[in-house]
Amino acid sequence: MSKKFTFTNAKGEKLSAKIELPSNQAPAAYALFAHCFTCNKNFTAVRNISKALNQKGIAVMRFDFTGLGESEGDFADTNFSSNIQDLVCAADALAKEYEAPQLLIGHSLGGAAVIYAGLEIPSIKAIATIGAPSSPDHVQNLFESSVDEIEKEQKALVNLGGRNFTIKKQFIDDLQDRNMAEVVEKLRLPLMIMHSPQDTTVGIKNAAEIYKYAMHPKSFISLNGADHLLTNKKDSQYVGNMISEWATQYIDLSINDELRPEKQVSVRIGNEGYTTDIIAGKHALRADEPESVGGNNFGPTPYDLLLASIGACTAMTLRMYADVKKWDLQEVFVHLSHSKEHAADCESCTTETGKIDQIERSIKLVGDLDEKQKARLLEIADKCPVHKTLHNEVKVLTTILS
Repeated sequence: MSKKFTFTNAKGEKLSAKIELPSNQAPAAYALFAHCFTCNKNFTAVRNISKALNQKGIAVMRFDFTGLGESEGDFADTNFSSNIQDLVCAADALAKEYEAPQLLIGHSLGGAAVIYAGLEIPSIKAIATIGAPSSPDHVQNLFESSVDEIEKEQKALVNLGGRNFTIKKQFIDDLQDRNMAEVVEKLRLPLMIMHSPQDTTVGIKNAAEIYKYAMHPKSFISLNGADHLLTNKKDSQYVGNMISEWATQYIDLSINDELRPEKQVSVRIGNEGYTTDIIAGKHALRADEPESVGGNNFGPTPYDLLLASIGACTAMTLRMYADVKKWDLQEVFVHLSHSKEHAADCESCTTETGKIDQIERSIKLVGDLDEKQKARLLEIADKCPVHKTLHNEVKVLTTILS
């Protein structure tokens, strides 16, 4: 669930932001995301990473730096220092309206910015960077051919990612004499460095240098095969999942304040495709549909979850029975598939018209079991509670909540 949010920068200009909130629970923690150079808060990779963090109960604030996206101000008057100031202002605003951020995430030049900003935001407990340069002046490589013109004319129009931006001399001057090694050493915060060996925009050696500068605890994850902008969705999803798991070491992410806690399961879907967030007790998971039918493929389909329920119940039931009998059942594998068959084609069905749902289940039993024991376990499989529920008459009572 996303909410629009605005705050002011150091000059009093309004900056546009979005808060991505976990579904069905109060956030366990807040993160602040700094996008890549000349990107914006709606960049696809940023959204995918935010959604992955939401699954761990982390709310994410993503915003447009001054002069970009929907934020006010003139990009030509910004620089690396103003990016750091924007992050500090964003953290202050987040603390006033919601809760102070505990996690900083930065992509590309935004990764360098969060390292510097980490020294100025006292609530931060951990920082993650993605494709970050080991020196902010690395960004000059993007408009190297225009540097002489900028030095001479005080500014130049440069094309970055198919868009024209005015870069002033003050931008270049602001990048000079910055000592990343000194800043990282002072940081003394858990640091995760994520970088692709195939990154042709910011080379992998930048990650090695940041890692060398950092004090422990520090981590490095190689994003093998990814490009600098994480244009492949699986790469940005992987990044989000890795950051959220890593953050559990340093931030308390216990789920709390579930929506309608008297219910066993709470489910929510927003207006961005079919991605559906689920809270089952103290556990969070996600359902979705394949991209071929308009989904984002962020999770299993509802039918996949149904099969998973039957499979899990089958395995648990066999485990319990074998334990009681003290049989040597080491492992159980349950494989399931679902289809709809015409009733006329199903010899074991009592339905005479239309279609019936058919679930095929194959079970592999591992252990020192004789044929009689295996046959008995096959009978017990049909006694799993979920299996029996599907064979019973089930009533679903629905009400509308105001």
